[in-house]
Amino acid sequence: MGVAKYSKDKRGAIQEVELHSGIKVKASYGPEDLERVGFEYQQDLGQPGHYPFTRSLHPLGFRSREWTVRQYSGFGTPSETNERFKLLIAHGQTGLNVAFDLPTQMGYDSDHPLAEGEVGRVGMAVDTLADFEAAFQGIDLAKVGSGLTINAVAAIMLAMYEALARRWGVDTARISATPQNDILKEIIGRGAWIFPVRPAVDLVGDLIEYATAQGHLPRCNPVSVCGYHIRESGATPAQEIAFAFGIAFAYLDNVMARGYGPDQVVERFSFNFNIFGNLWEQVAKFRAARKLWARLLKERYGVREAKALFLRGLFGGGGFGLTKAQPENNIVRGAYYALAAALGGAQTTALCSYDEAYTIPTPQAALLSLRTLQILMDEMGLRDTVDPLAGSYFIETLTKEMEGKILEEMERVERWGGMVAAVESGEVQRLVASQAFQWEKDLLEGRRVKVGVNKYTEGGSQAEVELHQYSEESAARQVASLQEVKRGRAQREVARCLGDLEKALKDRRNVMPILVECCAAYATVGEMAGVMRQVLGEMKEPSIF
Repeated sequence: MGVAKYSKDKRGAIQEVELHSGIKVKASYGPEDLERVGFEYQQDLGQPGHYPFTRSLHPLGFRSREWTVRQYSGFGTPSETNERFKLLIAHGQTGLNVAFDLPTQMGYDSDHPLAEGEVGRVGMAVDTLADFEAAFQGIDLAKVGSGLTINAVAAIMLAMYEALARRWGVDTARISATPQNDILKEIIGRGAWIFPVRPAVDLVGDLIEYATAQGHLPRCNPVSVCGYHIRESGATPAQEIAFAFGIAFAYLDNVMARGYGPDQVVERFSFNFNIFGNLWEQVAKFRAARKLWARLLKERYGVREAKALFLRGLFGGGGFGLTKAQPENNIVRGAYYALAAALGGAQTTALCSYDEAYTIPTPQAALLSLRTLQILMDEMGLRDTVDPLAGSYFIETLTKEMEGKILEEMERVERWGGMVAAVESGEVQRLVASQAFQWEKDLLEGRRVKVGVNKYTEGGSQAEVELHQYSEESAARQVASLQEVKRGRAQREVARCLGDLEKALKDRRNVMPILVECCAAYATVGEMAGVMRQVLGEMKEPSIF
């Protein structure tokens, strides 16, 4: 039950099932259902690795390549985070997914008054290039790719990653990094924004243009559009995909307005999608999304290159689905979320650890999540055949119906004037917030079931969770390190670079080359973001109530 709504007769037999996206599920399915929804084999399914890519991006699916495992990690100082990175890599993790603390996300240095009590609390503290040197010490940037979970100052973080590679003599054509760089979802779903909507979108465009069309970072994915957080904030699975596509098209349009063709940039767009709730709805969501992304790019933008039509990204399971009640149940939930990712054809996946509803995961919890993914990949047969649910009357019907629901939600955004206008006015935020309120009300009143929370609450596991303790000493070390860097750097070079950044912003030039210079000179995140604040201003949140 849970995410779906159920109606029952007097004997308790299920009479009707309605998924979160509004799709009604029948008791059984047959060929007549495929005919009802207009399913056509070649148009809607086709062969694996071929347009419209419903089944897989690659002809042999997971037979030809394992999915990348990229657990989200980072806390405290960069040195502490480096230890966790190395632990995960030593146990088989194949990529990094970096968590940054709140001051870093908001463009404040660790010694800023607003950073007090938050330095290193929910992620790694980063102030200067020296912190990246410590965080990635001993890690081969040419072999291990990194996701950088940062948005408002994503351009600064990717510039810092490039500056690090240059300092260590690593060919920047070989480094692979994926900054999240999705400010529109941040405004909709998380709140870590800084700049007004349109200048913030321009910064996203600067990073995309620099990495792709201008060719500076040919193996980096300059944006990871995050339906994940929008879903966590109250969106349905269909809205998660629809709003993510609307956001992606807004960024694509921004770069195309600079004179570039879509094929030059869209091939390295990536996505981050969520998994929790009904297994079949999640699988149908991913299959429909792959098909629809390829079709819309081909029909709306004239994209022809096959690789440019790929919907690539991370399908991750799903913090919102975890509970504080009976926390060990989250181990089971995580395994099912991983199953949905595999059946949905994930390229990259990650699991929230079972204790993440409480705290930053312990090393043991993080390794358990990693092992869950590895067991699924190596023991359970998920790599044996491509798209094992293909041809199911139920799954193909549900995928087709999900496609229709996604298009309905995209049309709603168009009626609001497009995604940028809809975010500026608060329309998307208003809808998502109202749905989140209704969701919680349904849980409280028992209309949606959450095991251990409002059903089967007695006798379940009440295991204690080891809490990650915030360290004032760790924060003090970070501030001391920052002050030492400031004393030892070339102050005139820092001032020159920051002056060039201010001029580039005022002239509306791409800021990425200047940011790389700033990072190489050990300018701080706060100093660079401060110049941006001064020139671009700060966002005023629209009223949604």
